[in-house]
Amino acid sequence: MKAYLCVLVLVAVQMLHAAEPPDFTVKLETVIKHDDGKFLWFHPRAAAVPGGVVMTIQKHLKVSDYYSGLYFMRREGVDGAWSGPTLPPEIDWQPQPDGVTISVADVTPGWHAKTGRLIAIGARVRYSPKGKQLDDVKRSHQTVYAVYDPKSAKWTPWQVLELPAEDQFNFARNACAQWLVKADRTLLIPLYIGTSAKDRYSTTVAECQFDGTQLTFIKHGNVLRLAVARGLYEPSLIAFGGRYYLTLRNDERGYVSVSDDGLQFAEPSPWTFDDGTELGSYNTQQHWLAHSDGLFLLYTRRGANNDHIVRHRAPLFMARVDTEKLQIVRSSERVVIPERGAEMGNFGACRINEQESWVTVSEGMFMKDSVQRGAEGATFVARILWSKPNISAP
Repeated sequence: MKAYLCVLVLVAVQMLHAAEPPDFTVKLETVIKHDDGKFLWFHPRAAAVPGGVVMTIQKHLKVSDYYSGLYFMRREGVDGAWSGPTLPPEIDWQPQPDGVTISVADVTPGWHAKTGRLIAIGARVRYSPKGKQLDDVKRSHQTVYAVYDPKSAKWTPWQVLELPAEDQFNFARNACAQWLVKADRTLLIPLYIGTSAKDRYSTTVAECQFDGTQLTFIKHGNVLRLAVARGLYEPSLIAFGGRYYLTLRNDERGYVSVSDDGLQFAEPSPWTFDDGTELGSYNTQQHWLAHSDGLFLLYTRRGANNDHIVRHRAPLFMARVDTEKLQIVRSSERVVIPERGAEMGNFGACRINEQESWVTVSEGMFMKDSVQRGAEGATFVARILWSKPNISAP
């Protein structure tokens, strides 16, 4: 009997230990630096591929939301030298006869293991000659994707994700958004949608299939709406513990929602700390990192001695999520990339392997005193080194 009780106690201790959230250390690396007054490297987002890592990145051309074609960098292993940035012609600008430029912005890459392909998903944009985003053609703002074969190092040209003909999809972007591949290899792609670029945005998740070449829409879930400012947009999606979580941008505060199937989501609620106070993240994106023993949110917020930063978009914080109460555990909050006088609201987050996950961001040199405060136009990789293996599915 005593031996039986000892076994029960041992099993209980092991279960408790297994459920303990992981600790982590941060190894901060600078990939490149650039600040010549003509452009900044921006929107770096990474994805693990066999044998290494691919990171997509674009030039910010010193006009609001005006970006170059899509460059990419590649690293052999997780510690090797970086190559690039390289601009393949297939994913470069598409100049039009009338002077308009078609490009793609806000890209997030991800690996599709079944087909052995990397998929880069972003938002198609029409630019005027001066870099203004145009909404002069119906359905000009759509979700597009390009496919990369790591064996040949070749990209396909951009293709449009064809969505239903309903007016609510006239504007339909997956932009600056984490999407995921399910166990059955279908994709869940969060979109923010509207009748036009001037409409208040709503959010839904599209289920799609991928055959190695083409991404095909299957269905979408319920539509989340919020009658506040520009609504709910730039959603990011993660799976953890058998459920799906969305974090959503709003001009006044960030929101969170949860789903059992990844399509039908609950009414969003504002992000708060576990003491009930507001998180303080507003008018910018948040992203996720999932470990098999804990879910984490990455975000910027006010109240961090950062009033000199545009929209308080630095430093970058990481904290554990209480997945039952949908709150941030304040005691777990840590700075993963420090503030140096530049904004860092446009960032990426991804799993690399069982040992580490990455947060990637470039310094936005948009304030007059950024250089004086120490910013260098750096592109950072914050390597989150877990204290125990992350055995969750990629």
